[in-house]
Amino acid sequence: MDTIFDLTKPVAIGCDHAGFEYKEAIKKWLGDRGLQVKDFGTTSPDSVDYPDFAHPTASFVESGEAAFGILLCGSANGVAMTANKHQHIRAALCWQGEVAKVVRQHNDANIICLPARFVALPLALDMIEVFMNTPFEGGRHERRVNKMACM
Repeated sequence: MDTIFDLTKPVAIGCDHAGFEYKEAIKKWLGDRGLQVKDFGTTSPDSVDYPDFAHPTASFVESGEAAFGILLCGSANGVAMTANKHQHIRAALCWQGEVAKVVRQHNDANIICLPARFVALPLALDMIEVFMNTPFEGGRHERRVNKMACM
């Protein structure tokens, strides 16, 4: 698989109860492609608090131990907001393939956030594929990305 991420490292994944079913399917899909996955939970569809899973997923990506991250919740807003509290995380909420492409090209996103209640699983898998295989363009976008972090 041609990708811009270092896929010798695991893909970090986390979700709340709304994303549990998709998380399990995504883990299998990634595994079928020979990729390692580090699962930060949740472990069932029972109600949980999304920050409890978004923070450790984001920390693992931020540390450089993960190739990239995937977060899921009902709307993906909660996990995106939580992950983006981390200094070196650029978590992007995606709802179609073109968005997944642009957040990589223009924003150098390192976590894709998927709204499990609003996109079909095949679309979610397609967005992950696009995200994994789209390089950051750099150039004028790099200057903008470098201005994102709070000092």
